[in-house]
Amino acid sequence: MRLLVTCNLCFQIDNPVALILMLRPFRGIQQWIIRETYTIKPAVAVTESTDSYGNSCQRLVAPQGDFLLYTSAEVIVNDFIDTMPGAHFVEIQYLPNDVLPYLLPSRYCESDRFGELARDLTAGALPGYDQVACLADWIRQNVQYLPGSSDVHLSATEIYQRGFGVCRDLAHLGIALCRSISIPARIVVGYLHNLQPMDMHAWFEAYIGGQWYAFDPTQYGLYGGRVIIAFGRDAADVSVFHQFGFGAILTSMVVRVENLGNSMN
Repeated sequence: MRLLVTCNLCFQIDNPVALILMLRPFRGIQQWIIRETYTIKPAVAVTESTDSYGNSCQRLVAPQGDFLLYTSAEVIVNDFIDTMPGAHFVEIQYLPNDVLPYLLPSRYCESDRFGELARDLTAGALPGYDQVACLADWIRQNVQYLPGSSDVHLSATEIYQRGFGVCRDLAHLGIALCRSISIPARIVVGYLHNLQPMDMHAWFEAYIGGQWYAFDPTQYGLYGGRVIIAFGRDAADVSVFHQFGFGAILTSMVVRVENLGNSMN
């Protein structure tokens, strides 16, 4: 599937403010970036870098006044998501070193508080993929996916208690549940074709059987057509933008995903 993805951001800047942006598609996985545009108005100096998770970051100082960012990319991605029911649990001593951080509690994923619940929910399931599938199904059935219901980041514990949230909230709960039974899990942020309502989307991946598999408790099918922007321990690592200091107000954010078919022309 060939997708055109765009994200346009408009800020009102009261005082010059430093921003770190994360808007470019991830490189090094199963998505091929054909072309990409990145326009900033007014033009300012930008420093490109790669964080410890391999995500592409752009650092700049936004000047006072209206500040606009226009980004787009044409990307070829898989039509389908890999699944592997029965994939085995990987014992801790055999995990790659770069996977180990995804076992630990993090700011929004207090996995040390969910062990009993996760064990109850996965009782009888084969260790590994089938356990994670049980957890994702339980979240889908018991925690309401309600777009626009939260404008602040909430922890997995808070989402479990209130019973509804946005996509990143449900991903946080899935991650915390997985880690509580020693399955590495990470958040993924990007675009999803045909998401309703259209916006940036978040889901999670779990490390099982020697590779990462995607799970999305907000959707009733594990759909392809996903363009990945970033991975991290939780939402603190994958925000589309971080501002340092005060004075930047996001006045609009417009996200679009268009299917261009499979043609390379």
